[in-house]
Amino acid sequence: MKNLPKGSKKLLNAWAFYDWANSVYSLVISSAIFPIFYGALTIIRDAEGNNINDTVHFLGFDFNNDALISYVTAAAFLVVSVLSPFLSGIADYVGNKKNFLKFFCYLGALSCIGLFWFNMEFLWFGLLCYFLALIGFWSSLVFYNSYLPDIAFPEQQDKISAKGFSLGYIGSVILLILCLLMILKYDMFGFEDEGLPTRLSFVLTGIWWIGFSQYTYYYLPKGTKKAKLTKNVLFNGFKELRKIWSSLNHNLQLKRYLGAFFVYSMAVQTIMLIATYFGIKELNWGEQDATTGLIVSILLIQLVAVLGATLTSRIAAKIGNIKTLIFINIIWALICVYAYFITTPNQFYVAAASVGLVMGGIQSLSRSTYSKMLPENAIDTASYFSFYDVSEKIGIVIGMFMYGLIAQLTGSIRNSILFLIIFFIGGIILLIRVPKIRS
Repeated sequence: MKNLPKGSKKLLNAWAFYDWANSVYSLVISSAIFPIFYGALTIIRDAEGNNINDTVHFLGFDFNNDALISYVTAAAFLVVSVLSPFLSGIADYVGNKKNFLKFFCYLGALSCIGLFWFNMEFLWFGLLCYFLALIGFWSSLVFYNSYLPDIAFPEQQDKISAKGFSLGYIGSVILLILCLLMILKYDMFGFEDEGLPTRLSFVLTGIWWIGFSQYTYYYLPKGTKKAKLTKNVLFNGFKELRKIWSSLNHNLQLKRYLGAFFVYSMAVQTIMLIATYFGIKELNWGEQDATTGLIVSILLIQLVAVLGATLTSRIAAKIGNIKTLIFINIIWALICVYAYFITTPNQFYVAAASVGLVMGGIQSLSRSTYSKMLPENAIDTASYFSFYDVSEKIGIVIGMFMYGLIAQLTGSIRNSILFLIIFFIGGIILLIRVPKIRS
């Protein structure tokens, strides 16, 4: 396939379509079906549905089920944090970003399919698949994001970044609804075992991810360099990272923006990861089914996020990216205050809709703002985006640790939610300090 010119509509749409392909992981595996499946598998309940044992025996030790999956998640994010700058430096040097994107896509998707065999007898295999799926998803995003300045001009980046997130939200919701129909109406689909449709959801996630990504691969260029692969390539990868770090010290705008992103991203990603657990433990669902209510909330977040991503790009076009990000961080802080006081499902739905509105906006605008601040004619964009990616991942590890620590010390998840306001206030202050021009 002949490379399409930068800014080509077909090229931009093909790039954005990868969000449609891979976002099913973040919804089906991270947020909705897998967490509920994991809880049902690892918690023993009595006849009335009360939790009588949530201890899991693994590698000779006893773990609380939530603690175990949190440790695996944190370990995977730490691996991604170390791996992504290493690999992105190599990818920029040898010019094969697309091959790296494919590798991690296939690793993540096949690992999702492997979750079909997740059970207590082979717990190690299921946790390994979960671990590798997370690494595949987040590592692929390093190379996917790094294509943005290669395929789009600065004036196109906000819009196409928002379009990518919007496609991701829509595609993931479609697959989630299909999976929920199989699970809730399993007999209508000819299944005798109600657990089988849940496991098939993991298979469908992997197939969806691999299948739809082929359209993206067909049009994306291989990379921006054509250096030969030599035995010194590993050292050249680290050399590229040192060059990027040095350039950050001479670009005050980009350096300060990265600092702000690191701080507010801690809170954003933590909220997105723990929202389901907050809903289970802190709300009085009454006669309503908690599982159904939580899935409705997740769908609401995804659908409203489409509007949020589009609306944010339009606001940014009028008042600027940094001012828009400051405004969104203020809204996030107010949501945390509101969440501290909610007790009913209806209040939780309001919070979910609010989160969806600003979630789509802050993710898409953060990515495109960073892309705009990269030096003109930069060819090692994957290395630049590795710093962006590592900032986000280390922020997740710190945010989740602080969330757990505050909850453990105070005995309440609500106090952890309230504590996250500090990160948003810090992000606002640091965004205000970002200069308008490079220094």
